[in-house]
Formats: sequence, C-alpha cells, structure tokens
Amino acid sequence: MKESIKRIAVFTSGGDAPGMNAAVRAVVRTASNYDLHVYGIFRGYQGLIEGDLKRLEKRDVGNIIHRGGTILKTARSMDFMTPEGRKKAFDNLKAYDIDACIAIGGNGTLTGANIFTEEYGIPFVGLPGTIDNDLAGTDFSIGFDTAVNTAIEAVDKIRDTAASHNRLFFIEVMGRHSGYIALYTAIGSGAGSVLIPEVNTSTDALIQQLKQSHIRKKQFSLVIVAEGNENGTAHEVAKRVQDELGDLYEAKVTTLGHLQRGGSPSSADRVLSSRLGHSAVMALIEGNHNVMVGISKGKVSFTPISKAILGQNKINKDLIEMAQILAI
Repeated sequence: MKESIKRIAVFTSGGDAPGMNAAVRAVVRTASNYDLHVYGIFRGYQGLIEGDLKRLEKRDVGNIIHRGGTILKTARSMDFMTPEGRKKAFDNLKAYDIDACIAIGGNGTLTGANIFTEEYGIPFVGLPGTIDNDLAGTDFSIGFDTAVNTAIEAVDKIRDTAASHNRLFFIEVMGRHSGYIALYTAIGSGAGSVLIPEVNTSTDALIQQLKQSHIRKKQFSLVIVAEGNENGTAHEVAKRVQDELGDLYEAKVTTLGHLQRGGSPSSADRVLSSRLGHSAVMALIEGNHNVMVGISKGKVSFTPISKAILGQNKINKDLIEMAQILAI
C-alpha cells in the first residue's frame, strides 16, 4: 500500500439512484479484502454532522445488490453548507479515526467533498451517483441506465393508449439541467419529438413538426419533455400546442416524476456501480485522492473532483441529429 489508510467512511448523498447499494457493497467487500475497516455514514453529510456512523462488515452488504434506493439513506444538509457544520463533521471523522471518505452522489455531493477536503485535508474519492448523467469525467453515472429503462417502459405503455385513441401525449421526465434521460428515452421508445435543455426547440417549431406529422397521416404522437427545457413544463407546452392544434390532436400529459429514481437497478447499473466502488477503494490504497472515479470509453478513469463539478457531461450532437431523423 502506498498510503497507510486503515479506516474508510462511505456515504450516499443527494438524490437516490438505483445502483448505490451495489456501489456500497463493492466498497465494503473490496476494503475487507485488503483488511481495511469501513464505516457507513447514514443520511449523507447530515448524518456525518450528527455522528450517525456504523461499522460495516461483509455480511451487512449481502443481498443488497438488487435493491434500489440506498441502505445508508440520503438527505440534503443545509448544516454542511456552514463552516460550523463542516467542523462538526470533521470532529466526528476524527472521533472514529476515519482516514478517508468515499462519497456517492451528484454535483452537490462532490461540491461538498471538494470544499471539505480543501478545509481539512481529508482524502476523498467521489462516485457519480445521479440519474441525470450530468457529471463531467464519466460516460455514464450510477442510476442513469435504470432510470431510462423505467421511463421507456412507461412510454411503451402510454404508446398503447395513444395509438388506440389517436392522441398526442406529452411525457415529462427528469432533467433540470441535462437532457440525457429525455433523449435516450425518446430514441429508445421511438418518440416523435423531444425537448431538452441543450437544444432550444421552440413551441412554434414543435407545432410545425406535429402539423407535418398529421399531413403524413400519423395518427398519434409522443413528445418527451425534459423538465428543464426552455419551453416550460409538459403541461404548459401541451396547453400551447392544444390551443393551436386542437382540431388535429387531443393532447394528454403524463409526468413520470420520482418513478424514475426507484426500482431494482439494471444489470448495466449493477456492473457499473461494482466497478466504480471497487476502483474507489483501490484509488485510496494507491494514493489517488480527491478524484471522481468514472468510466470513459469502457475503461475506469479518474477526474479531479474540482474539474468534475465544474464541467458537464455533454450530449453527443450526433445522437440529437439521429433522434430527429429517426422520428420522421
């Protein structure tokens, strides 16, 4: 070992994502293989401030790889945003003789880790745990694949009703700043249109597209709407379209909401989470600190946390163009 790390703390923070449990399992079992002790922090940074830690053994992470959510629970902590809160968190780490931390979460989680390690020098390794898939430094984040599968399954069911009644459906999915879920759902479900934050598709342009679809005798249509698109919510977009095309389509709206964050993780997310959790422990052992572990072009990669939180995983423009061509 390059570093004398003996005790590691692991926690999940921010929004839950399917696969977090698989990552925790991988951390505990990899650490155990190298005679390291792992402590689970419950409820993220808030639990760290309140001293809610527990030693995790291999048996504690048995039978969890298939479970959604997180056995460590999660919370958003306003207290951790204050110097006083971070001081309490540091004191609790020292009370348990914790040498390093593994943080599983999104941008907010890694931002907290970056500030904390700058102030107190605690080595951190971050894992991208967010269904939005918006962190720079990894092709895919924990939970994204499952969220897309869940959304596509829902859209497939909506398609049956849309086709039966010749209706226009607007389906809103998560993605305040990233259109990954919306774009992949649109491609995977064969939707007619998609509205995402990265592309400014006006409502007028959407209306013209739907008019052309009607001219081509298309009897129904599905529009996938990322919640962060510039035109507003799916309800707002649907109302404007209905006002213009009420004689052609009857518009309906479905908001999938938190349905996308739950459920058993897909095989892809289980494997991804296991690789990332294992690599996080190995990074600490080898002295590779203050990085986010990701997967780039099929291989494990390491990105400085400071860089991961400043950048964004950009959507491939070819995918956007392909989605438009296939929707015709």
